[in-house]
Amino acid sequence: MAGDERDSPIGEDKLCIEMLGAGQEVGRSCCVITFKGFTIVCDAGVHPAYTGLTALPFIDNLDWSTVDALLITHFHLDHAAALTYIMEKTNFCEGKGKVYMTHPTKAIYRFLMSDFVRISNAGTDRMLFDESEMLASWRQIEAVDYHQEVVLGGGLRFTPYHAGHVLGACMFMIEMAGLRVLYTGDYSREEDRHLVQAEVPPIRPDVLICESTYGTQSLEPRLDKEMRFTALIHSIIKRGGRVLLPVFVLGRAQELLLLLDEYWEAHPELHSVPIYYASSLARKCMSIYQTYIHTMNQHIRSRFNRRDNPFVFKHVSNLRSLDKFDDKGPCVMMASPGFMQSGISRELLERWAPDKRNGVIVSGYSVEGTMAREILSDPDEIIAMNGQRIPRRMSVDYISFSAHVDYTQNSRFIDEVKAKHVVLVHGELKNMSGLRAALKSRYSDREEDVQIYMPRNCEPLYLSFRAERTAKVIGSLASQPAKPDRPIDGLLVAKDFSYTVLAPDDLTEFTGLTMSSMLQRQHVSLHVSWELARWHLEGMYGHVDEGVDDAGVRCMRVMNVVDIKQPTTHELLLEWESSVSNDMVADSVVALLLGIDSCPATVKMTMHDHVCAHHHPAETSATHASQLESLMAVLEAHFGDVAMLDVGGQPMLSASEPSDPYDAQAETSMAMEPSSSATASTSDATDRPEAQVATTEPPGKENDERPALDRLLELIQGPVRPAIKVALDDDPAIIELETMAVHCLTETLKQRVEKLVAMIQSTSETLTDTFRLAPVCSTMLFQGKHSDVEMPAPKIEEAVPVSM
Repeated sequence: MAGDERDSPIGEDKLCIEMLGAGQEVGRSCCVITFKGFTIVCDAGVHPAYTGLTALPFIDNLDWSTVDALLITHFHLDHAAALTYIMEKTNFCEGKGKVYMTHPTKAIYRFLMSDFVRISNAGTDRMLFDESEMLASWRQIEAVDYHQEVVLGGGLRFTPYHAGHVLGACMFMIEMAGLRVLYTGDYSREEDRHLVQAEVPPIRPDVLICESTYGTQSLEPRLDKEMRFTALIHSIIKRGGRVLLPVFVLGRAQELLLLLDEYWEAHPELHSVPIYYASSLARKCMSIYQTYIHTMNQHIRSRFNRRDNPFVFKHVSNLRSLDKFDDKGPCVMMASPGFMQSGISRELLERWAPDKRNGVIVSGYSVEGTMAREILSDPDEIIAMNGQRIPRRMSVDYISFSAHVDYTQNSRFIDEVKAKHVVLVHGELKNMSGLRAALKSRYSDREEDVQIYMPRNCEPLYLSFRAERTAKVIGSLASQPAKPDRPIDGLLVAKDFSYTVLAPDDLTEFTGLTMSSMLQRQHVSLHVSWELARWHLEGMYGHVDEGVDDAGVRCMRVMNVVDIKQPTTHELLLEWESSVSNDMVADSVVALLLGIDSCPATVKMTMHDHVCAHHHPAETSATHASQLESLMAVLEAHFGDVAMLDVGGQPMLSASEPSDPYDAQAETSMAMEPSSSATASTSDATDRPEAQVATTEPPGKENDERPALDRLLELIQGPVRPAIKVALDDDPAIIELETMAVHCLTETLKQRVEKLVAMIQSTSETLTDTFRLAPVCSTMLFQGKHSDVEMPAPKIEEAVPVSM
């Protein structure tokens, strides 16, 4: 269950998603994902409608030195153009984070960014970065393959998957401390003429961050829009006009070039009409496309295997600039950039706009604030880059070849991914709100619990996840099927937030680790006698084992884990096998021994000669007496008078013997009844539980006028043993001193007394009795000479009383 951080219950893990760009807008995509100390940034683009620093994401909201990885989904400027500024102009370089993108994206990014630097820095002194800074940052980028799992360590990893959209585009499946987040970037679920469609990852994510560019719009089928597109171009050429196709240099341009080249081949009457691909990077980028044909769909790969290179066009000419362009007669001009903010596409728009024979076809998504969006509103005039007003008489059409998902594709993809939390990004507010409402209605009708979010820029979204941990049992422990009531005893191995349980013997085989034990030794100066030290230890821990080791050195063992030896007269040696619990016991023993000299009890006991040796009789003595005194004091405070008495002495009854004369009379009367009733009564007496006999009066004794104490004593069987009695309103309760068992005719009073007895037992037990630690690995009483592999059994001797 996820929600806002303020409403998150304690003990849950919080995922933070903050959009530094593309939050309820299209452009400057930048998504920061933080979880359990990890920070991942996805994309770093600029806004196409702005220039300079205003086009950048809100980079001041993040300490870039804390970023573990910066992942770029594809080469488009609104997803990658701010990368150089972040790498060179922020403290990103002070951290350990790296930048990752696919091989085709890295290859195209270099040439695309060179063109971006040239265009954006033209006519201005306020450059974001220069060519040398771009190249320096480009060399630091790590290129990865599709489906390659990149492990960054400590539970952080990611895997790129095909996203369609453009060559090299990918979506990232990010795993952070066991939590999976799928970031799609721009993606397309429709296979076109050269690209594969976006794939659904085989692993189900916990959170899906996906684009919402088209909101609830549904685009027309590919074949229909291809026919409409070619027919529209053909009609403009027939009327003697020029066709302007503003596109980005890479991406949809290659798809349209394949379509036009195929259409021209099928229509000989168009062979005299030139098709221009106007871009300074056209030739370089086409060589990259030919290099990475293996990443494209089966149709392109099959043509290439037949030695038919689809990107060697027969009817398309490259045009580096307009200086050599002979602007005469009909033609088709594919020019960049797609938003017509500047460059060749903007220059041709201003040149051709007054002629009604010409036409412009916008074939991709247009961002708010760009010329491509403005011209779609059919204005009567446009504003030139020099500020002049130019009449607009050319035709304007919009046929979307944008490689973004529409509502049909997006909703189907979200269904197939099956994430419980969907975060919508990269969409204008109107489209994003419509998509969110449609998805909520969709899942509400299905009664599915899917949460939909649409965060704004710089407003963190917190999702809380229950801290559930699952351990996988492997090795010999997994050979036996697990049972609900059978505990699993093994080693818990944690690595990168994944947990494995295995037997100690399997540790080396499955993990490459080995088990070892650490023996700790601590020397403590002692200026009092051995017997006084033992007296203090017994006062703190209760029972202490004493003897000598194989070398004849006097030894004591505290709580089964710490050995105390006296190698010299004024020195003690502590030895224990290191563990969390053993170290705690050893620390307390050291603290106690260091404080013996200044302890008031030590001063008092050493003021006259006495014997400190303790001869331990039966194990009940001091501790049991102290416990009894405490018990009687508490009971007297609660109930008043406390009396000692003996219980038991009643013979153990068989099922056929009556317990007293009353039972004999009842048996005589039952014999006069029909046999069936006698059988039933006998069965009831036999099956009656013993606990019920001890707390409830037997049936048929409701009229027993004897005192309640006499009736209770008759119910306690077994040998004679000591006990104490308390009473509340003439209702007695008896506590056996040996077992602390409570007998009472009233269940309520019995439970009250049992709680008091349990409280006294818990407060009067020694540390040794309360905390039963597992003995050290050696089964010997004392560890002896630890340098020896096998140690002989120690000789246990009785301590000799010493006068101090």
